[in-house]
Amino acid sequence: MLEFRYDTQLLIDGTDLDEDVIRAYFMNNFNGDCLLAVGDDETIKIHYHTNEPWKVLEYCSSLGEIYDIVVEDMDRQSRGLKG
Repeated sequence: MLEFRYDTQLLIDGTDLDEDVIRAYFMNNFNGDCLLAVGDDETIKIHYHTNEPWKVLEYCSSLGEIYDIVVEDMDRQSRGLKG
């Protein structure tokens, strides 16, 4: 069993986005691992493993428009099922 089940990925379009601020918010407010928050002040790519992807989506949507959202169940994938 994986500690963090859901691979959560998305893009954020906004203004004055700061990947360091976003990364710090994740580290202080969410439980998970494998965080990737990269981009520029208008677009940020998020990749994060968590058990609560809805919290990630809620936070990211507060920063701007979110799209290309993918939430995959890595536990199902490890059992050979569609994630």
